[in-house]
Amino acid sequence: MISHVLVREGAVVASDGDAADVPWWSFTKTVLAAAALALARDSRLALDEPLPRRPYTLRQLLQHRAGLTEYGRLPAYHEAVERNEDAWPADEMLARAAADRLVYEPGKGWGYSNIGYYFVRRLIEQTTNRTLGDALDHLVLRPLGVAGVHFAADRTHYSPDYDPRWVYHGLLVGPIVQAALTLQRLLAGDLLPPPLLSAMCDRYRVGGPIAGRPWKAPCYGLGLMIGETTGGELIAGHTGGGPGSAVAVYHRLDRPNGTAAAFEAGGDDAAVEGACMTLLRTRP
Repeated sequence: MISHVLVREGAVVASDGDAADVPWWSFTKTVLAAAALALARDSRLALDEPLPRRPYTLRQLLQHRAGLTEYGRLPAYHEAVERNEDAWPADEMLARAAADRLVYEPGKGWGYSNIGYYFVRRLIEQTTNRTLGDALDHLVLRPLGVAGVHFAADRTHYSPDYDPRWVYHGLLVGPIVQAALTLQRLLAGDLLPPPLLSAMCDRYRVGGPIAGRPWKAPCYGLGLMIGETTGGELIAGHTGGGPGSAVAVYHRLDRPNGTAAAFEAGGDDAAVEGACMTLLRTRP
């Protein structure tokens, strides 16, 4: 069963089962990007200067254009998760993935990389001198008025059946209504000044239509899956999945139809994206 919620102007207008805490999976990347951009707003990070001892920029990390590889390609990673092992130390993960070898020149290609967002996490922690959960709360969630969300630092904060440290960039957990409110208030509010919000929504085309999913022209912004759908809508947000569940959180950019979030235990990307689109296509 898919749990879903639609919010408009901060009010819940449709919901089904939105009260339970669920993993936000890769929607956490959107919150990470918002935190990094808030630090850029405050002149504590620069978007377009090469990072210390690195050939890529923060913008390229946030848009998956830094040339980094992806640990999800490692069969040993999935095998260890399946056996419910504890996560490898981060340095071991980076060594196993050969993360120091770029797969293309920064800015000259695109490749989805959780390793890139792990480096974004480290930048945020080092710049703020806070743990990631505390930094995200301080920079994004509290300013947006979003409560009831926590950072899954280890099994005690999540489940004995999965070590959330396998999500190296970090995992937020909370009700899907709070995920929808986070995205709506981020994209329709004033946390980020207009130039940075525009940069966040700047689209880089990453492919063509995806069978069974609503994407006609899929693109990636800064921490946002963004683009035109098969129905002609322009949406922005993020889909994510992990062992046993999938989540999607999307906002319509082309008309004020609100922000939708959907979660399904045992579900897949197509199912939760489709549920969001059904809600986003309803008339105000």
